[in-house]
Amino acid sequence: MWGYVQRAHKAFGRNLLLANTLSSGGLMAVGDFLEQKREGGQFNASRNVRMLTVGLLAGPPHHYFYTILDKFLPGRSGRTIMKKVLLDQIIAAPFFALLFIYGADLLEGRSLSHCWAEFKDKFPQIYLFDWIIWPPTQFINFRYVPEQYRVLYVNGITVIWDIFLSYIKHREVVIVKRTDSHGEEGEGGTEENASSSSASGDKDK
Repeated sequence: MWGYVQRAHKAFGRNLLLANTLSSGGLMAVGDFLEQKREGGQFNASRNVRMLTVGLLAGPPHHYFYTILDKFLPGRSGRTIMKKVLLDQIIAAPFFALLFIYGADLLEGRSLSHCWAEFKDKFPQIYLFDWIIWPPTQFINFRYVPEQYRVLYVNGITVIWDIFLSYIKHREVVIVKRTDSHGEEGEGGTEENASSSSASGDKDK
């Protein structure tokens, strides 16, 4: 048994980018699956595949972001960890929220203007919850978790985070049309339906 664990440890270290990417996509799919079970109704496989794809897209940036952090901010002192946590919140959190909303919307066949409108509407909620869950999680990550397991550790916590993201993403959002002074229509803000929709944006159903 211990020999198997050692071989898995070595294999994980040799294929770190691949392992981090696959775990990012797989756990995003797990989070969406759990959220769909909570919502009830028929399982939406196409939605789950989209979430899997977005997770796979997020894996490499996550991998390289933590690699760069460790390169330029080595060590586990309290000062260093605080810098890493702040950089994670200021740089990584907005970037991955943008990647998530745009990636999921584009896979649904949405326009770029719709992506931006939905991002503006949902980012404040995503970012607020981000500050609640991730600073303590990342403190443990940077303080105690070995470098090669950091993305895997984050992805493990991310199952909870992904359930939240899936819930936020698949609430029904209505893009409000506005008419400017020249009589031209454009896309304005958003109005959220109070009910959740597990099939939001599904054009293949």
